[in-house]
Amino acid sequence: MGIGGQPVTIVVDVANVMGSRPDGWWRDRAGAAVRLHADIARLAASGRAILPDEPGETGTERAGAPGFVMVLEGAAKAAAARLAQAEPAARAEPAARAEADAADGRAAPDGRAAPDGGLRPVRPGEVRVVQAAGSGDDAIVAVVRELPGRRVVVTADRGLRERCVAVGAEIRGPGWLLGLLRG
Repeated sequence: MGIGGQPVTIVVDVANVMGSRPDGWWRDRAGAAVRLHADIARLAASGRAILPDEPGETGTERAGAPGFVMVLEGAAKAAAARLAQAEPAARAEPAARAEADAADGRAAPDGRAAPDGGLRPVRPGEVRVVQAAGSGDDAIVAVVRELPGRRVVVTADRGLRERCVAVGAEIRGPGWLLGLLRG
């Protein structure tokens, strides 16, 4: 849990983060997304992904270890099948189904809808994968709208940053996340 018992979720614009590393990602977008997932999963399991302090009413509250949501779009969506094969317990969900289920209050088959109709909070250390049905930016904004608690979006996309701030998210650039991944 994060601040005052509220969950903390880092939502990753996978295309934007991959595009910030000149490592040949463009030759195999799905492979690059799988590698990024492995890096994020190691980071999440390490407990090193602690966000900066954010004082509460007492001035002593601290953001806890976050969960992660990686949003895949385009050719990188093929990574979801690879991840499901590698980790049978991993579940990749299309954003369109999650958006529709949350909007009408129905729970998704994996129980991702919370009792209030929103998406189930991402547990500390969990790395969830969402496949964008269309625009990755639209899927990211939908995830931010639906998730409870503190949401931090990792992207350098100026338009997406503005849209996410408008729905209550904080923003960090890809360099911040890559710095954490490098340790």
